[in-house]
Amino acid sequence: MSTLPLEPVPGPRGLPLLGNLPAFGRDPLGFLVRLRDEYGDAVTWSLGPRRSLFLSHPEHIAELLAARETGYDILEIGWAFKQVTGDSVILSKGADWRRKRSLVQPTVRPRQVRSYAATMVACAREAAGAWQDGRRIDVREQMALITQRIVLRTLFGNDLGDQTRALGDAMSVAEEVIGAELRGINLFLPGWIRTPARRRLLRAVAAIDAEVHRLIDARQRRPDDIEGRDDLLSRLLAARDDEDRPLTAKEVRDEAVTLWAAGHETTSTALTWTWFLLATAPDVRERLDAELDQVLGGRPPTIDDHDRLVWTGQVVKEALRLYPPAWLIPAVAREGATLGGTRIPTGTIVWCSQWATHRDPRWFRDPSRFRPERWGPDAPDVIPDHAWYPFGGGQRTCLGARFAQVEAVLLLATLAQRFRLELPPTDPGPRVGLLLQPSAPLIATVRARDIPAIRRIPPVTS
Repeated sequence: MSTLPLEPVPGPRGLPLLGNLPAFGRDPLGFLVRLRDEYGDAVTWSLGPRRSLFLSHPEHIAELLAARETGYDILEIGWAFKQVTGDSVILSKGADWRRKRSLVQPTVRPRQVRSYAATMVACAREAAGAWQDGRRIDVREQMALITQRIVLRTLFGNDLGDQTRALGDAMSVAEEVIGAELRGINLFLPGWIRTPARRRLLRAVAAIDAEVHRLIDARQRRPDDIEGRDDLLSRLLAARDDEDRPLTAKEVRDEAVTLWAAGHETTSTALTWTWFLLATAPDVRERLDAELDQVLGGRPPTIDDHDRLVWTGQVVKEALRLYPPAWLIPAVAREGATLGGTRIPTGTIVWCSQWATHRDPRWFRDPSRFRPERWGPDAPDVIPDHAWYPFGGGQRTCLGARFAQVEAVLLLATLAQRFRLELPPTDPGPRVGLLLQPSAPLIATVRARDIPAIRRIPPVTS
């Protein structure tokens, strides 16, 4: 329990029935930052008819995330989100959640992630083989193609051939519709109402489901083949709980699609923002080049290089601070829930936002600046626990966090070792959906690097 008392204060007045939903929908990030700056660390507001509480202090956030399984229920974020994730571990509760987590977690443990590192690097190198000096690329599209290939190979054991791009497009439709629903009145529409966007989503989910169920059926028809495979789908099919029960085909589908969506979109989004930030900071990029040349010496990275690529890891961590792909975490208070010694009324939606916390000047000097050195062992500022939490925290922390962090570092190292990306000096700003994507395409010019002899890593000018 936090030793910091929680003293909620009322936030801005809302409209009848809609509450603060219009203001939140117009500018979700700005609205949450205003709650933090103009009202305080614990602010009550209303999302439509629902009472809400927004937290900004890391101590309260840590307490909330630690208690999400025991004192809070999952907020089902709209009809659209449910169509994609089904009843996966991300939305399960109680004993069902504990069972599913115990079955899914071993598929993404560090030992398993280590075995996927070579696939990550190979996919990045394949993509880089098509890059040429002077070529113009859409950064997000290129990052998505790489992470899509990685997640399909590690999850399903192959690229799915001609289906790869079509399934990637279907997943993009799903993310777009979920994000739009989260920001607007459609969040409160019953599931039987079929808007044009919902019909698009159903078509996309049907395409995804058809391919996933085809793969599941193929593996189940050859059970002996499952034991010899190392992909995530085979591991899900082979998993057994304490009573020796497997996941059903529907449960495997839900977990596989959730891992796919999280593993593909999160990392590609993080890398897109990383390239944008590197283009704005020549000194950071120079130090990155020096580390890659010194540690790798011209060869591709391996999992054994991950911990040696210290500056590369700090670059990724700082990009996740400034542009966390997941930007909002909700939880619904159960009877008896407390925070900071204060009882939280049953049914209250308690929110915290990575965007607002990561850019709080109390925890980060020059919060809007890209400064990877703030994560170094000799950094002068102490950053509180849960002032940085791009993957959540507590028992419900993102199961794929290790996968995503290793993947981002190895992909950045593989690509940045050979290329720089030149971008125009304009900030697209984030587009708020399920994830924080750039609001406009980032069209970059590829510049090939000459990999020089090993050289000393230069300091970064703060």
